[in-house]
Amino acid sequence: MAVDATTATSPGSTSATGRTRLTESFDTFLNLLTAQIKNQDPLSPMDSTQFTQQLVQMTGVEQQLLTNDLLEKLVSNTGSGIQTAVSLIGREVRAVSADAKLAAGKAEWNYKLDREGTDVTVEVLNSSGKVVQVVKPTDNKAGDHTFSWNGKDRTGAQLPNGGTYTLRITAKDGTGADVPSTVFVKGLVTGVEQVDGKTLITVNGVQIGWEKVTSIKQPEETAETESDTDTTPEPELAA
Repeated sequence: MAVDATTATSPGSTSATGRTRLTESFDTFLNLLTAQIKNQDPLSPMDSTQFTQQLVQMTGVEQQLLTNDLLEKLVSNTGSGIQTAVSLIGREVRAVSADAKLAAGKAEWNYKLDREGTDVTVEVLNSSGKVVQVVKPTDNKAGDHTFSWNGKDRTGAQLPNGGTYTLRITAKDGTGADVPSTVFVKGLVTGVEQVDGKTLITVNGVQIGWEKVTSIKQPEETAETESDTDTTPEPELAA
């Protein structure tokens, strides 16, 4: 799903071309400076202030090119990432994330086992990393699984809505070897935001990097509504 953006330092970028020219000019400047120092008149030495000013100017140009790199990267992120992410609003996505928000007394995750496991443990952790619930599922075949949590901790107490919880999967096969697993969340995208140059989408109240989206589809309610709409004209009654 991620859109590849041309980096600011690519051969075809303006900053890359400017940096190449700056490097050539700087090398030429150093060669001329060295030659002048070697051949200067000991009785009439050159004014060092002039060379210092030129070095400062060269450094200033280099800093400007670095600034241009950052600006080009920002424009690239804003122009491609956030525009693509905005198109996800209102759509149902599946994204790689172990975080889900407890709402209406429940939270739901999907997880995938790369191969069948014989000993699988599902743990729910709160925002402090404390395990609040542990479940031993019986269906441990390879493939996708759904885990629905009723929001109750290990003592049976109902936890308050609004908290963000993390799902942790520990799976082993018959030989005791670890079974790789991946946790997903599924839901409607309700918002898009840029934070520190990263494009984040909001799914079920949790922000996720948009590049972690693995599938996109129209909401099921929309599809059902469209399928339920009968556009066939009713037959006229005989007189």
